[in-house]
Amino acid sequence: MNTKTFLTIAFALTVSVATAQKEEAKMVPAMTEIWDPEVPVVTPGQTPMDAPSDAIILMGEGIDLGYEWTNGKGENPGWKWENGVATVVKGAGVIKTKRQFEDFQLHVEWCSPEEVVGESQGRGNSGIFLQELYELQVLDNFNNRTYRNGQAGSLYKQAAPLVNVCTGPGKWQTYDIIYTAPRFNEDGTYFTKPRVTVLQNGVLVQTNTELRGPTQYIGIPEYTIVKHGPGALILQDHSNPVSYRNIWIREL
Repeated sequence: MNTKTFLTIAFALTVSVATAQKEEAKMVPAMTEIWDPEVPVVTPGQTPMDAPSDAIILMGEGIDLGYEWTNGKGENPGWKWENGVATVVKGAGVIKTKRQFEDFQLHVEWCSPEEVVGESQGRGNSGIFLQELYELQVLDNFNNRTYRNGQAGSLYKQAAPLVNVCTGPGKWQTYDIIYTAPRFNEDGTYFTKPRVTVLQNGVLVQTNTELRGPTQYIGIPEYTIVKHGPGALILQDHSNPVSYRNIWIREL
């Protein structure tokens, strides 16, 4: 590089820096303040378990179970319903929401039977299926070992929970779930996969976990599936009398 070229480049850089500094000097705080549209106001519940003002109450005391839920055939749910608590009746099958959802914040309270019967997967087993396809396991894992990717707080057969925070049998537990639905390419493959964050009893057990595909009992979750849109929530009948109450959801 000759001297003339070097001086030309140096001059250009000096001018560029001076111009940038001059433009920066003209900036004022208001230039980076966004006022509209105003952030919507939501009134929180009195406790983290209480539904905020924009939530849909899917299960609660004083609301008939059949108002928001059906069985797997679209008929009245066959679970026991008493004082706002729904309990699995063996052989009655799943119950599912009449509404369908994509991205959401979901609060669920569940309770395994007080009387301990069985071990491993045979003890207090149920599940919450997100968009009808992706299972968050419900299981009594208080002093009850099972395979790590099938215990309470797991995304069944895909991701083990970070920790086991199960309380004793017959005690109410909470799941607070943030779910981001998948998006699809035209050929039915995932453009973005489903992602799930879960707090169990207030403790983080899944953190923005990416699912490989729909839940499979046998085999590996598929990478390629037929693309889908919104889906219902499903509560599983796994022949154990697991109970649910105070379920609410916020669409995101």
